[in-house]
Amino acid sequence: MGKREQRRGRRAGEIRNRRLVRALPGLIIAVGLGLDLITPPAFTPVPLFAAAPLIAAPFFSQIGTIRVGAAALLSLVGLRFYGGTLFNAVPSIELLTVLTVSVLAVFINGVVRRSNEQLASARVIAETAMRAVLPKPPDRIGGLQVAARYEAAQADEFVGGDLFSVTDTPYGVRLVVGDVRGKGLDAVEAVAVIVGAFREAAEQERSLEGVAQRLERALARESSRRGGLDEAEGFITAALAEIPPGATVVRIVNRGHPEPLLMYLDGALDVLQPELPALPLGMDLGVWPDRADEWALPAGSTLLLYTDGLSEARNAEGVFYDPAERLRGRIFPGPEELLSALTDDVRLHTGGVTTDDMALLAVVRPAEGQPDRRTTVKIVGLEGGAG
Repeated sequence: MGKREQRRGRRAGEIRNRRLVRALPGLIIAVGLGLDLITPPAFTPVPLFAAAPLIAAPFFSQIGTIRVGAAALLSLVGLRFYGGTLFNAVPSIELLTVLTVSVLAVFINGVVRRSNEQLASARVIAETAMRAVLPKPPDRIGGLQVAARYEAAQADEFVGGDLFSVTDTPYGVRLVVGDVRGKGLDAVEAVAVIVGAFREAAEQERSLEGVAQRLERALARESSRRGGLDEAEGFITAALAEIPPGATVVRIVNRGHPEPLLMYLDGALDVLQPELPALPLGMDLGVWPDRADEWALPAGSTLLLYTDGLSEARNAEGVFYDPAERLRGRIFPGPEELLSALTDDVRLHTGGVTTDDMALLAVVRPAEGQPDRRTTVKIVGLEGGAG
Protein backbone atom coordinates (compact mmCIF):
# COMPACT_ATOMS: atom_id res chain seq x y z
CA MET A 1 0.00 0.00 0.00
CA GLY A 2 1.35 3.44 -0.98
CA LYS A 3 1.78 6.37 1.38
CA ARG A 4 -1.12 8.26 -0.16
CA GLU A 5 -3.43 5.27 0.28
CA GLN A 6 -2.33 4.90 3.91
CA ARG A 7 -3.07 8.58 4.59
CA ARG A 8 -6.49 8.15 2.97
CA GLY A 9 -7.09 5.08 5.11
CA ARG A 10 -6.22 7.02 8.30
CA ARG A 11 -8.54 9.86 7.29
CA ALA A 12 -11.36 7.41 6.51
CA GLY A 13 -10.88 5.79 9.92
CA GLU A 14 -10.99 9.17 11.65
CA ILE A 15 -14.19 10.08 9.79
CA ARG A 16 -15.79 6.78 10.83
CA ASN A 17 -14.81 7.37 14.47
CA ARG A 18 -16.27 10.88 14.44
CA ARG A 19 -19.52 9.60 12.94
CA LEU A 20 -19.74 6.88 15.59
CA VAL A 21 -19.23 9.41 18.38
CA ARG A 22 -21.88 11.68 16.88
CA ALA A 23 -24.37 8.81 16.61
CA LEU A 24 -23.69 7.21 20.01
CA PRO A 25 -25.96 9.41 22.21
CA GLY A 26 -28.89 8.87 19.84
CA LEU A 27 -28.26 5.13 19.76
CA ILE A 28 -28.21 4.99 23.56
CA ILE A 29 -31.55 6.83 23.76
CA ALA A 30 -33.03 4.48 21.13
CA VAL A 31 -31.82 1.43 23.08
CA GLY A 32 -33.37 2.86 26.23
CA LEU A 33 -36.71 3.30 24.49
CA GLY A 34 -36.64 -0.21 23.07
CA LEU A 35 -35.68 -1.88 26.32
CA ASP A 36 -38.37 -0.05 28.27
CA LEU A 37 -41.03 -1.25 25.83
CA ILE A 38 -40.00 -4.91 25.80
CA THR A 39 -38.98 -5.40 29.45
CA PRO A 40 -41.08 -5.71 32.62
CA PRO A 41 -42.19 -2.53 34.43
CA ALA A 42 -39.57 -3.10 37.11
CA PHE A 43 -36.86 -2.31 34.55
CA THR A 44 -35.91 1.36 34.19
CA PRO A 45 -33.93 2.86 31.27
CA VAL A 46 -32.98 5.96 33.31
CA PRO A 47 -29.21 5.10 33.40
CA LEU A 48 -29.16 5.02 29.61
CA PHE A 49 -31.08 8.29 29.26
CA ALA A 50 -28.73 9.92 31.78
CA ALA A 51 -25.62 8.58 30.03
CA ALA A 52 -26.53 10.07 26.63
CA PRO A 53 -25.93 13.78 27.47
CA LEU A 54 -22.81 12.90 29.49
CA ILE A 55 -21.35 11.14 26.45
CA ALA A 56 -22.27 14.10 24.24
CA ALA A 57 -20.72 16.71 26.57
CA PRO A 58 -17.02 16.32 25.58
CA PHE A 59 -17.67 15.96 21.84
CA PHE A 60 -20.75 18.03 20.96
CA SER A 61 -21.33 21.77 20.89
CA GLN A 62 -23.27 23.37 23.72
CA ILE A 63 -26.45 23.42 21.63
CA GLY A 64 -25.88 19.81 20.63
CA THR A 65 -25.46 18.76 24.26
CA ILE A 66 -28.66 20.59 25.22
CA ARG A 67 -30.51 18.86 22.39
CA VAL A 68 -29.30 15.42 23.50
CA GLY A 69 -30.37 16.16 27.09
CA ALA A 70 -33.76 17.39 25.90
CA ALA A 71 -34.20 14.29 23.71
CA ALA A 72 -33.42 12.01 26.65
CA LEU A 73 -35.81 13.89 28.91
CA LEU A 74 -38.63 13.95 26.34
CA SER A 75 -38.14 10.24 25.61
CA LEU A 76 -38.59 9.41 29.29
CA VAL A 77 -41.63 11.71 29.51
CA GLY A 78 -43.16 9.96 26.48
CA LEU A 79 -42.59 6.52 27.96
CA ARG A 80 -44.13 7.41 31.30
CA PHE A 81 -47.08 9.18 29.65
CA TYR A 82 -47.68 6.16 27.44
CA GLY A 83 -47.61 3.91 30.52
CA GLY A 84 -49.93 6.19 32.48
CA THR A 85 -47.43 6.71 35.29
CA LEU A 86 -46.11 10.16 34.43
CA PHE A 87 -47.35 11.80 37.62
CA ASN A 88 -46.38 9.01 40.00
CA ALA A 89 -43.59 9.53 42.53
CA VAL A 90 -40.98 7.21 40.98
CA PRO A 91 -41.25 8.59 37.40
CA SER A 92 -41.02 12.11 38.83
CA ILE A 93 -37.72 11.18 40.51
CA GLU A 94 -36.50 9.61 37.25
CA LEU A 95 -37.30 12.79 35.33
CA LEU A 96 -35.53 14.89 37.94
CA THR A 97 -32.47 12.62 37.69
CA VAL A 98 -32.23 12.92 33.90
CA LEU A 99 -32.79 16.69 34.09
CA THR A 100 -30.05 17.09 36.70
CA VAL A 101 -27.57 15.00 34.69
CA SER A 102 -28.40 16.96 31.53
CA VAL A 103 -27.68 20.27 33.27
CA LEU A 104 -24.41 18.80 34.57
CA ALA A 105 -23.53 17.68 31.02
CA VAL A 106 -24.04 21.23 29.72
CA PHE A 107 -21.71 22.50 32.45
CA ILE A 108 -19.08 19.88 31.57
CA ASN A 109 -19.39 20.85 27.92
CA GLY A 110 -18.62 24.46 28.82
CA VAL A 111 -15.54 23.48 30.81
CA VAL A 112 -14.25 21.29 27.97
CA ARG A 113 -14.81 24.00 25.37
CA ARG A 114 -12.98 26.62 27.44
CA SER A 115 -10.08 24.22 28.00
CA ASN A 116 -9.87 23.47 24.28
CA GLU A 117 -9.91 27.18 23.45
CA GLN A 118 -7.10 27.85 25.93
CA LEU A 119 -5.10 24.93 24.56
CA ALA A 120 -5.56 26.14 20.98
CA SER A 121 -4.60 29.69 21.96
CA ALA A 122 -1.48 28.54 23.78
CA ARG A 123 -0.46 26.40 20.81
CA VAL A 124 -0.96 29.25 18.35
CA ILE A 125 1.17 31.52 20.55
CA ALA A 126 3.90 28.90 20.85
CA GLU A 127 3.94 28.17 17.11
CA THR A 128 3.98 31.88 16.27
CA ALA A 129 6.86 32.41 18.66
CA MET A 130 8.69 29.43 17.16
CA ARG A 131 8.24 30.79 13.64
CA ALA A 132 9.70 34.11 14.78
CA VAL A 133 12.64 32.42 16.50
CA LEU A 134 13.29 29.99 13.61
CA PRO A 135 12.83 32.09 10.47
CA LYS A 136 13.16 30.66 7.00
CA PRO A 137 16.85 30.43 5.98
CA PRO A 138 17.93 31.95 2.66
CA ASP A 139 17.27 29.79 -0.38
CA ARG A 140 20.99 29.35 -0.97
CA ILE A 141 23.75 30.04 1.54
CA GLY A 142 27.41 30.31 0.58
CA GLY A 143 26.89 28.15 -2.50
CA LEU A 144 25.11 25.44 -0.50
CA GLN A 145 21.54 24.23 -0.89
CA VAL A 146 19.58 24.12 2.36
CA ALA A 147 16.26 22.67 3.50
CA ALA A 148 14.94 22.85 7.05
CA ARG A 149 11.82 21.57 8.72
CA TYR A 150 10.27 21.62 12.17
CA GLU A 151 7.51 19.11 12.85
CA ALA A 152 5.37 19.23 15.95
CA ALA A 153 4.61 15.77 17.31
CA GLN A 154 0.85 16.04 17.87
CA ALA A 155 -1.92 18.42 16.94
CA ASP A 156 -2.66 18.88 20.66
CA GLU A 157 0.93 19.18 21.87
CA PHE A 158 2.76 22.42 22.55
CA VAL A 159 5.67 23.17 20.29
CA GLY A 160 8.80 21.87 21.93
CA GLY A 161 12.37 23.07 22.17
CA ASP A 162 14.00 21.80 18.98
CA LEU A 163 16.00 24.41 17.10
CA PHE A 164 18.08 25.07 14.01
CA SER A 165 19.91 28.01 12.51
CA VAL A 166 22.10 28.59 9.45
CA THR A 167 24.24 31.65 8.78
CA ASP A 168 26.91 32.69 6.29
CA THR A 169 29.94 34.14 8.06
CA PRO A 170 33.49 35.25 7.17
CA TYR A 171 34.60 31.82 8.39
CA GLY A 172 32.18 29.88 6.22
CA VAL A 173 28.63 28.61 6.52
CA ARG A 174 27.90 27.76 10.14
CA LEU A 175 24.86 25.92 11.40
CA VAL A 176 23.42 24.45 14.55
CA VAL A 177 20.71 21.93 15.37
CA GLY A 178 19.76 21.47 19.01
CA ASP A 179 17.18 20.20 21.45
CA VAL A 180 16.17 22.04 24.63
CA ARG A 181 14.98 19.79 27.44
CA GLY A 182 11.44 21.08 27.79
CA LYS A 183 8.23 22.09 26.01
CA GLY A 184 5.93 25.06 25.60
CA LEU A 185 6.71 28.74 25.87
CA ASP A 186 9.56 28.23 28.35
CA ALA A 187 11.31 26.00 25.82
CA VAL A 188 10.71 28.57 23.07
CA GLU A 189 12.37 31.19 25.31
CA ALA A 190 15.40 28.94 25.75
CA VAL A 191 15.50 28.36 21.99
CA ALA A 192 15.52 32.13 21.44
CA VAL A 193 18.51 32.50 23.79
CA ILE A 194 20.55 29.81 22.01
CA VAL A 195 19.66 30.89 18.47
CA GLY A 196 20.41 34.53 19.27
CA ALA A 197 23.74 33.66 20.88
CA PHE A 198 24.64 31.39 17.96
CA ARG A 199 23.98 34.05 15.32
CA GLU A 200 26.15 36.54 17.17
CA ALA A 201 28.96 34.11 17.99
CA ALA A 202 29.01 32.62 14.48
CA GLU A 203 29.88 36.05 13.06
CA GLN A 204 32.51 36.88 15.68
CA GLU A 205 34.30 33.72 16.77
CA ARG A 206 37.19 32.52 14.62
CA SER A 207 36.71 28.85 15.54
CA LEU A 208 33.70 26.58 15.86
CA GLU A 209 34.93 25.61 19.32
CA GLY A 210 34.72 29.30 20.27
CA VAL A 211 31.10 29.38 19.11
CA ALA A 212 30.29 26.42 21.38
CA GLN A 213 31.87 28.17 24.34
CA ARG A 214 29.86 31.32 23.64
CA LEU A 215 26.68 29.24 23.78
CA GLU A 216 27.80 27.87 27.15
CA ARG A 217 28.27 31.37 28.49
CA ALA A 218 24.89 32.48 27.12
CA LEU A 219 23.18 29.61 28.93
CA ALA A 220 25.02 30.49 32.14
CA ARG A 221 23.86 34.11 31.90
CA GLU A 222 20.27 33.01 31.27
CA SER A 223 20.42 30.62 34.20
CA SER A 224 21.68 33.42 36.46
CA ARG A 225 19.01 35.83 35.22
CA ARG A 226 16.23 33.37 35.90
CA GLY A 227 17.63 32.23 39.22
CA GLY A 228 18.66 28.86 37.81
CA LEU A 229 17.03 26.86 35.05
CA ASP A 230 14.97 23.93 36.23
CA GLU A 231 16.14 20.39 35.69
CA ALA A 232 13.96 19.86 32.60
CA GLU A 233 15.35 22.87 30.77
CA GLY A 234 18.84 23.12 32.22
CA PHE A 235 20.78 21.65 29.31
CA ILE A 236 20.68 21.50 25.53
CA THR A 237 22.06 18.88 23.17
CA ALA A 238 23.50 20.48 20.05
CA ALA A 239 25.51 19.74 16.93
CA LEU A 240 27.39 22.72 15.47
CA ALA A 241 28.84 22.50 11.97
CA GLU A 242 31.08 24.69 9.83
CA ILE A 243 31.77 24.49 6.10
CA PRO A 244 34.67 26.87 5.33
CA PRO A 245 34.44 28.96 2.14
CA GLY A 246 35.73 27.08 -0.89
CA ALA A 247 36.61 24.04 1.20
CA THR A 248 35.47 20.47 0.69
CA VAL A 249 35.32 19.61 4.38
CA VAL A 250 32.85 19.99 7.22
CA ARG A 251 33.84 20.53 10.84
CA ILE A 252 31.47 19.48 13.63
CA VAL A 253 31.35 20.04 17.37
CA ASN A 254 28.88 17.59 18.89
CA ARG A 255 27.63 18.32 22.39
CA GLY A 256 25.68 15.20 23.33
CA HIS A 257 23.51 15.32 20.20
CA PRO A 258 22.49 12.53 17.77
CA GLU A 259 25.30 12.00 15.24
CA PRO A 260 24.78 13.80 11.90
CA LEU A 261 24.70 11.77 8.70
CA LEU A 262 26.73 12.37 5.56
CA MET A 263 25.12 11.04 2.37
CA TYR A 264 27.02 10.67 -0.91
CA LEU A 265 26.01 10.79 -4.56
CA ASP A 266 26.29 7.00 -4.93
CA GLY A 267 23.98 6.29 -1.98
CA ALA A 268 26.76 5.57 0.51
CA LEU A 269 26.31 7.00 3.99
CA ASP A 270 28.55 7.79 6.96
CA VAL A 271 27.51 8.36 10.57
CA LEU A 272 29.64 11.25 11.83
CA GLN A 273 30.58 10.07 15.30
CA PRO A 274 32.78 12.43 17.34
CA GLU A 275 36.21 11.14 18.28
CA LEU A 276 35.66 12.24 21.89
CA PRO A 277 32.08 12.32 23.25
CA ALA A 278 31.12 15.59 24.96
CA LEU A 279 28.44 16.65 27.42
CA PRO A 280 25.43 18.73 26.33
CA LEU A 281 25.53 22.49 26.70
CA GLY A 282 24.61 23.86 30.11
CA MET A 283 25.34 20.71 32.14
CA ASP A 284 27.58 22.70 34.52
CA LEU A 285 29.60 19.62 35.50
CA GLY A 286 33.03 21.05 34.77
CA VAL A 287 34.81 22.67 31.82
CA TRP A 288 36.42 20.64 29.03
CA PRO A 289 37.84 22.11 25.83
CA ASP A 290 35.70 21.55 22.77
CA ARG A 291 37.21 19.77 19.82
CA ALA A 292 35.90 19.92 16.25
CA ASP A 293 36.05 16.76 14.16
CA GLU A 294 36.57 17.10 10.41
CA TRP A 295 35.19 15.07 7.51
CA ALA A 296 35.45 15.38 3.73
CA LEU A 297 32.41 16.95 2.05
CA PRO A 298 32.67 16.09 -1.66
CA ALA A 299 30.50 17.65 -4.36
CA GLY A 300 26.97 16.26 -4.39
CA SER A 301 27.05 15.10 -0.78
CA THR A 302 24.37 15.94 1.77
CA LEU A 303 24.86 16.71 5.45
CA LEU A 304 21.79 15.80 7.53
CA LEU A 305 21.38 17.02 11.11
CA TYR A 306 18.35 16.11 13.20
CA THR A 307 17.02 15.95 16.74
CA ASP A 308 16.13 12.85 18.72
CA GLY A 309 12.48 13.17 17.74
CA LEU A 310 13.62 11.36 14.59
CA SER A 311 15.98 8.74 16.03
CA GLU A 312 13.76 7.97 19.03
CA ALA A 313 10.51 7.59 17.08
CA ARG A 314 9.17 4.11 17.85
CA ASN A 315 6.76 1.75 16.17
CA ALA A 316 4.06 -0.32 17.86
CA GLU A 317 6.66 -2.93 18.92
CA GLY A 318 8.86 -0.27 20.53
CA VAL A 319 11.58 -0.41 17.83
CA PHE A 320 13.40 2.89 17.33
CA TYR A 321 13.60 4.49 13.91
CA ASP A 322 17.13 4.21 12.48
CA PRO A 323 17.69 7.04 9.98
CA ALA A 324 21.09 5.72 8.89
CA GLU A 325 19.68 2.30 8.08
CA ARG A 326 16.64 3.73 6.30
CA LEU A 327 18.61 6.25 4.22
CA ARG A 328 21.65 4.14 3.30
CA GLY A 329 21.57 3.33 -0.41
CA ARG A 330 18.90 5.91 -1.23
CA ILE A 331 19.48 8.88 -3.53
CA PHE A 332 17.48 12.12 -3.51
CA PRO A 333 17.44 14.92 -6.10
CA GLY A 334 17.73 17.62 -3.44
CA PRO A 335 17.54 18.42 0.28
CA GLU A 336 13.81 19.19 0.29
CA GLU A 337 12.98 15.85 -1.30
CA LEU A 338 15.13 14.16 1.32
CA LEU A 339 13.26 15.78 4.21
CA SER A 340 9.85 15.05 2.69
CA ALA A 341 10.72 11.39 2.18
CA LEU A 342 12.19 11.18 5.67
CA THR A 343 9.17 12.62 7.48
CA ASP A 344 6.81 10.39 5.49
CA ASP A 345 8.93 7.35 6.33
CA VAL A 346 8.92 8.18 10.05
CA ARG A 347 5.14 8.38 10.03
CA LEU A 348 4.90 5.00 8.34
CA HIS A 349 7.24 3.58 10.99
CA THR A 350 5.26 5.00 13.91
CA GLY A 351 1.82 4.53 12.42
CA GLY A 352 1.30 8.30 12.54
CA VAL A 353 1.77 8.57 16.31
CA THR A 354 4.87 10.41 17.54
CA THR A 355 5.61 11.73 21.01
CA ASP A 356 8.38 14.23 20.36
CA ASP A 357 8.94 17.13 17.99
CA MET A 358 11.75 16.93 15.48
CA ALA A 359 13.91 19.47 13.69
CA LEU A 360 15.64 18.50 10.45
CA LEU A 361 18.32 20.39 8.54
CA ALA A 362 19.79 19.17 5.25
CA VAL A 363 22.70 20.93 3.55
CA VAL A 364 23.89 19.93 0.07
CA ARG A 365 27.19 20.87 -1.53
CA PRO A 366 25.90 20.76 -5.10
CA ALA A 367 27.75 18.99 -7.86
CA GLU A 368 28.44 20.81 -11.10
CA GLY A 369 25.22 21.40 -12.99
CA GLN A 370 22.98 20.44 -10.09
CA PRO A 371 19.90 22.75 -10.16
CA ASP A 372 19.08 25.19 -7.39
CA ARG A 373 16.48 24.18 -4.82
CA ARG A 374 14.30 26.45 -2.80
CA THR A 375 14.38 26.25 0.96
CA THR A 376 11.16 25.66 2.85
CA VAL A 377 10.71 25.79 6.59
CA LYS A 378 7.50 24.34 7.95
CA ILE A 379 6.06 24.00 11.43
CA VAL A 380 3.36 21.41 11.03
CA GLY A 381 1.37 19.12 13.30
CA LEU A 382 0.66 15.49 12.68
CA GLU A 383 -2.51 16.31 10.73
CA GLY A 384 -0.76 18.90 8.60
CA GLY A 385 1.20 16.50 6.44
CA ALA A 386 4.83 16.69 5.54
CA GLY A 387 4.20 19.12 2.70
